Amino acid sequence: MRIVILSSSVYSESACAMAVRMAELRHVPVGALALSTLDRGTLQRKLEQWGVREVARYARTKLIPHRSDEKPQLRNPYLEPVLKHQGGVFRSLREVAAVHGFAIAVCNDQNAPDSIARLKAWSPDLVVFTGGNILRKQLLEVPRLGVLNAHLGLLPEIRGMSSPEWSLLQHIPVGVTIHFMDTGIDTGPILQRYEFPHAPQCESLSDLRNRLIAFGIEKAAEVVAGLDRGTIVATPQADLDKDHQFFVMHDWLRARAAERLTQSRLAAVPGTVNG
Repeated sequence: MRIVILSSSVYSESACAMAVRMAELRHVPVGALALSTLDRGTLQRKLEQWGVREVARYARTKLIPHRSDEKPQLRNPYLEPVLKHQGGVFRSLREVAAVHGFAIAVCNDQNAPDSIARLKAWSPDLVVFTGGNILRKQLLEVPRLGVLNAHLGLLPEIRGMSSPEWSLLQHIPVGVTIHFMDTGIDTGPILQRYEFPHAPQCESLSDLRNRLIAFGIEKAAEVVAGLDRGTIVATPQADLDKDHQFFVMHDWLRARAAERLTQSRLAAVPGTVNG
């Protein structure tokens, strides 16, 4: 099966981990299409999500060579087992591609005509989305099977942004859904749903999100293998006419979600009274 990865940057840890994990399962991508690291939209999203200090720290870990005696730094520490390589970690898709032998292309818009032409030249059966633009119909129609995404929430109950936090607030199990993308917001056919069993062990919302990302990459790679074997089929979502879409939440709601996470952690400790 011919697979292409879409990434928000050649330095995306999630994209690197996805490529490595699929290669380990003998599904080496034929190519990866990444947004330019200096793309204005990408930088703006990262600044909004992380803040200036965290973006600067992340850039240093990717661009400045680390000493041989220095512990590799990753924004998501739960990806380290997958990204370990020769005493360090893979820091870019180019490094992964050099080891596993696939092509890398960089663009400013994954929906642009030249990007679509590049994808068509790779003739993918499946595209795996790990980040980037909002995908348009002309891109979604390129791969034979579809564009696969790991959504950090259980569909159809939790669509849209801030999925782990909304799951906590809505008393819906935290989990990951592997699905095909369509032109809607997380409305595409479902391949597999997985509840995440370790949420009560998470120390913070960021810890929960990092663990979910690693969990989702592992499950997405397994689904890719299942699609190749023909053992997994997509199921259209029910209740598409109902409004299950959530948006970025206010800070006070995020704080309430963090409280819910703390309560679940305390409840999981034997002998602890959750007041």
